[in-house]
Amino acid sequence: MLGRIVEEYHNLFPVIFGEASECMQLVFGINVIEVDPNDHSYALITNLDLTYDGIVDDEHSLPKTGILILILCIIFMEGNRVSEEEIWEKLSFMGVHDGREHCIYGEPRELLTKIWVQEQYLEYRQVPNSSPPRYEFLWGPRVHIETSKMKVLEFLAKINDTEPRSFPLWYEEALRDEEERSQARMLP
Repeated sequence: MLGRIVEEYHNLFPVIFGEASECMQLVFGINVIEVDPNDHSYALITNLDLTYDGIVDDEHSLPKTGILILILCIIFMEGNRVSEEEIWEKLSFMGVHDGREHCIYGEPRELLTKIWVQEQYLEYRQVPNSSPPRYEFLWGPRVHIETSKMKVLEFLAKINDTEPRSFPLWYEEALRDEEERSQARMLP
């Protein structure tokens, strides 16, 4: 990349690279990690230690992990469950709408309610005793295995240029979750 940057912008490369890395993180859910500072080589790692690569159809598809991470954040921030209506309301701020094809994420309803449910990243269930039927999203079992509330909170803090303790209620919950995970690992 350095060799292709126009000479007059060469000194701005760190800023340009930083902005591009942040966009990769937010839009695609990919973190750019420097592997070798001498060689200027980098690795692309999925955020939150998720194993899902976000590619759902073919090799021309773009990673969809960014929107999955956003949904996981919303679920955590809303008390570990969120109504389907609220998810669509929040996603609409990103230009993602129920039933409308998105240039990066494709058909979002299928992605949320079928693909990620099948991959066990999301749980999509009917709210008990709701008439007419209403649905909600929760973290799926695979999320509980691959990541944690603390990692989600650290991600939220990073994108807000702060630290996890800046969100005291969520921080306390994430600490409790870490303690429970630690105790569960010690059980025979």
